Amino acid sequence: MKIADKTVVKMHYSVLDGEGNLIDSSYDAEPLEFLHGTNFLLEGLENALNDHKAGDTFEVTIASDDAYGPRVDALVQQVPPEMFTDFEVEVGMQLRAGTDEGDQTVIVVDKTDEFITVDGNHPLAGIDLKFDVEILDVRAATADEITHGHVHAAGGCGHAH
Repeated sequence: MKIADKTVVKMHYSVLDGEGNLIDSSYDAEPLEFLHGTNFLLEGLENALNDHKAGDTFEVTIASDDAYGPRVDALVQQVPPEMFTDFEVEVGMQLRAGTDEGDQTVIVVDKTDEFITVDGNHPLAGIDLKFDVEILDVRAATADEITHGHVHAAGGCGHAH
């Protein structure tokens, strides 16, 4: 069976940045299993999976625009430390920030006595990603999986709908 919408895909993957640094991998853990066509994966990777079948291995590079998008300099801002009186802010913390477009996750990237610098870009924004993929299994999704929009393990999905 070939990968298409409403199929369940089980695969191993590794993802590297443009300099060949490993970002993530499933090869030393459980394979990834998902319902294809539900935007579970990056659009570029999901498109690259179409028509592959169990046993296929391939590499695909996803341009940053089709991955986490370009970096947007305006999403990096310096804010006064007085905005954080309820807790101690540390570099690397992820925070929720209220914006004109609603809540957004930001990462603290610098801290001085004068400013806290936060970055609203995804950490992988602006980075082309190379995926190494091994398709382990492809099967038709069940009616319940399609209705619920995700894969069910043996015995159900483990939560109420």
